[in-house]
Parts: sequence; structure tokens; C-alpha cells
Amino acid sequence: MTPSEQPSLDLAIVGNCSVAALVDKMARVVWMCLPRFDGDPVFHALLGTNGAAGDGAFSIDLENVCRSEQAYIENTAVVVTRLYDEAGNAVEITDFAPRFQTKGRMFRPTGLVRRVRPIAGHPRIRVRCRPRFDHGTRVPEVTYGSNHMRFVGNGQTVRLTTNASITYVRDETPFLLDGPVSFYFGPDESLTHHPETLCREFEEETVLHWRLWTRRLGLPLDYQEAVIRAAVTLKLCTYEETGAIIAAATTSIPEAAHSGRNWDYRYCWLRDAFFVVRALNSLSEMETMENYLRYINNIASMTRADHVQPLYGIALEEKLVETTVDLPGYRGMGPVRIGNQAYEHFQHDVYGNIVLGASQAFFDKRLLRQPGVDDFERLELIGERAFAMHDQPDAGLWELRTRARVHTSSSLMCWAACDRLAKIARQFARTERAALWQERADAIHATILARGWNEKVGAFVESFEGQDLDASLLLIAEVGFLPPQDPRFVATVERIGATLRRGKHLFRYHAADDFGAPENAFNICTFWYIDALARIGRKDEAREIYETMLACRNHVGLLSEDTNPATGEMWGNFPQTYSMVGIINGAMRLSEGWESLV
Repeated sequence: MTPSEQPSLDLAIVGNCSVAALVDKMARVVWMCLPRFDGDPVFHALLGTNGAAGDGAFSIDLENVCRSEQAYIENTAVVVTRLYDEAGNAVEITDFAPRFQTKGRMFRPTGLVRRVRPIAGHPRIRVRCRPRFDHGTRVPEVTYGSNHMRFVGNGQTVRLTTNASITYVRDETPFLLDGPVSFYFGPDESLTHHPETLCREFEEETVLHWRLWTRRLGLPLDYQEAVIRAAVTLKLCTYEETGAIIAAATTSIPEAAHSGRNWDYRYCWLRDAFFVVRALNSLSEMETMENYLRYINNIASMTRADHVQPLYGIALEEKLVETTVDLPGYRGMGPVRIGNQAYEHFQHDVYGNIVLGASQAFFDKRLLRQPGVDDFERLELIGERAFAMHDQPDAGLWELRTRARVHTSSSLMCWAACDRLAKIARQFARTERAALWQERADAIHATILARGWNEKVGAFVESFEGQDLDASLLLIAEVGFLPPQDPRFVATVERIGATLRRGKHLFRYHAADDFGAPENAFNICTFWYIDALARIGRKDEAREIYETMLACRNHVGLLSEDTNPATGEMWGNFPQTYSMVGIINGAMRLSEGWESLV
């Protein structure tokens, strides 16, 4: 494997809220699942291949390439890669998934557009489109037409339509690129117009859509480019049809080298989704919350005051049975897992995350559909469960697989559920219900103060009557449990910094878990630490750490789940919504106000 073929997370994501693809710096599509985020990875080269080099990827190779440039078109989800060869010839490849309004609805097909044009000299390119089915194990049957190739197998058929020579594409023959060519990879349907004309129109409409979308964001004064890229990325991780929000676009990128901490994140964790909704709400992007409310209303109606899983499939699937598939893994570091055993866990913070994810809707008059009393009553069923579970053992938000404790952060979120329900009840002038929920919130509050605070440690601790520290306790002020200047919160922030901080990065915890001691810092924890520092008055220090985190992003402004504090290298699934949320929250917390300039 050459250095240019070594997998890394120097990737750009393109998508349209139906599907997503990852494109590397050499313009290779190395990850794309069909027919949706959690589907079969027809392009899976990011996780290796058991076949020939180039299998499981869609490559547009420039002969004798020596360097590349890659960037998004400003304020869009359209990425442009430029490849240069040793003789000065160059090509430009534009990648995107179509997304725009037409005929009164959002057009977001399960397809990818690749537009290629020469920009210098007389470049020779070779196109290799090698989708594989059934997690790389099945080579599709290929049929041809005058302008298309069909890839058939494993219950699905995809089509590549182009104005390039089908013979050259089929035989992977290098050819001179003497004019623009376009490729549309997607459903097995005939295009209605010439591929070049249609793909050019798709690009124009998609660029306009994203520019209008970003124009509506309520941005902070500082760090705007970082915030816009984070917001667009979060939007790309929403499955618009159902309102679900995936945690990341990939599976099995290890949290650290050879760690075995390889998980499938292509599902909707209700915890992560709440943080996504909250971050986009802070930018006045309300559509995601409206769509997500549809999703969690379905969850609430399914569970009816019983156990709620921490995650579900993007179409409300409950059983996400975890298995492994025969792929080498990222940099050969398997296993590659499909499904996630955490669906079987008891994680009691989920109840608070559901209520918190919905609470703003009850007070925000901008929504097209205002939640009513029936929505409140449905949430009350979730609250009943929160109150019943607030002092019961669970796996915690870090999803420990081999032990259960009464985690302070889980109890904290159960408190938040009851607290917000009291506020919503007051909004509907339901005095008795408000009093009940407030009484329950107060009871949980007292329990956490009595059992979650360790006087000997001088901080809140990760479990009742425990002694270890946990970065999730930094959320105490964010959810309003204590004011930021409360001495107990300040002490907790200081103890966490002293214990879990490595340089300018924060670990989740320091105690060994099911896989040993953590090796890399968890990005969202660093962002929680930044927020907590700013809240307690250490804003300059918070800003310094925040800008260090911005420097850890890849070349197009994206973050994965984890960072090696010694090298700055990214690890974990990608792009991680938690991490992109942190970019937005940090900017909103640290930016100067617009009034300082205008």
C-alpha cells in the first residue's frame, strides 16, 4: 500500500440527509452505505478490502499525480478536489449529493454526483467504480447500456450514468480528459436529461440550497467558518425521512490504535441527538428539532412508560444485534462491527435526554406545529420512568458493558427530565402537575447532593458513594442543576481538570474499563471542559483550549470522536456529531457579541 493509499481521517463528507459519502484527499469515495446511512457499505475501502486494490471504492485517478487540494465550496456540502500531475496537468472533481426544493418537496435522492473537468494541460484519468455488496463479500454482476453501468446483487441494483466513454469506464482504461464529464451513481433509474446537463443543474441547485440554509443561521461573531462547517455536518447526519440523527457516518474506526474499541455509530443515540438539536437550536436552525420531535414522539408511543433503549435504528428499529463482518478494518485494525449491543443496555440518562430534546419546542413560537397538551402528556410517561430510575444502577452514558452502578450523570439527567416537565406544566397552567414534577425534581436534586458529592474527594463523583471522577459531571451547570459559581461545581471542574486533563485534552475517565485504561482523549469531554471553564470565569484559558481543538480538525474542518493528545491524530468514528456539537457550543460560549463590532 502506498502512502497515498494509507487510510486516514483526512476525509470530506458529502450527503443530503438521506445518504452520505466520504471522499479522501485523492478524490476517492471510500465510504458510502446504501440505501441509507446504516445500509450495506457499497464503498467500504476505508475499512479495507479482501479483494484487489481499489475494490470497494470509486476512484478518479490522475496519471502521475503528485499533489492534491481539497475544500468545500463556501457555506455548502459540496466538496471540490483538485489533482495535479508532475507535468502540470490538472483536473477538478466536484462531489455532492443532490439536495434542493422542487415541486413543493425536498429532492434528496439516494445518489452521488461526481463532476470532473480539466483545469490545466491535457490530463489523463482513469475511472474505477467498484462497488461491492454484502459488506465487501460479493462482487456484483455488471450490465451495460450506451451511457450507464448497472451493478446487480444482494437484493439491490445501483446504476452509474455518465457522458464519459462507457467502454473506458468499464475497462478502467486511462483516457485524455478533453472536456467536462459527469457521473451519477444512484438508484437504478434512467436520467431524464443528458448527464452533464442534469448534473450541472443539480450542482447549481444544491449549492444554492446550502447557501440559503447557512444564511438563515444565527451565527456568533467569532469562529464563523468553523461553526458553519459544524452546522452543515450536523445537518448531513440527520435522516430527514424519520427525523432520526445518527451519531456518526461510519462503523468500527477504533477509538485508539489496536484497542478493539470499534463500534457501529450509524444509529440514533437519543443522548447524542439531544446535543445535536440543542446546538442547532442555538443557531436558530429549528427544522432539525421539528423533525426530531416526530422521531421521539414515536419512541415515546412505542415504549409507553416502560424501558427506553439508549439508541434505536433510524427507522425505529429496536433490535440492533451486534455482529462482525469479514473486512480487515481501518488500517487493518478490526474487528468491523455491524449493529450495536448497547441497544440492550439500561442507560437512565436517556429519559432526561428525551425531555430535554423536546422542551424548547413547548416555548418556541416559531415552530410550524406547536406541541400541545397531548405531547406533554406523552412526555410525562418518560418522566415517570425517569423518576423511577433515578437511583437505580445502569451502564452509564459511557456504556460500560460489564458493570452497573448508580451513575451520577444518569441521575442528573433524570432530574433534568422532572425539572423541565415542571416548567412545561406551568406553560400549560397545569398547576397540580407542575407541583408534582417540581417535587420530584427537588427529591432527585437532594439525592444527588447527598450521594453524588464526595467530601473526601472534594468533588461530585461518577457514581453514588463512589470516588472516581467522570467528565460528564461537567454538565451540572449546563443543564442548570447548580449555578456555575456554586463552590461545589467550581471544585468539581478543578478536580476534573487536575485528574483527567492531558495537555489541552480531556479524557472521559481515568479508571480502567472493559478494554483497559482509555488511551485517547474524548473530544466532547474537552468541549464540555471548555464550556465549564468559561462559565466559572476562566474564559481566556477556555479560549486557548478551544483554539487548540480547532487546530485538531482535519483539512476541511471536521473532527472524529477522539484525539491522541500527544500527536493530535484523530481516532474514532467520523465525523462525530458530538465533536461537531462542541465546536458550535464553544464558539457560542466564547465569541464576542455582535454589539462589540456593529
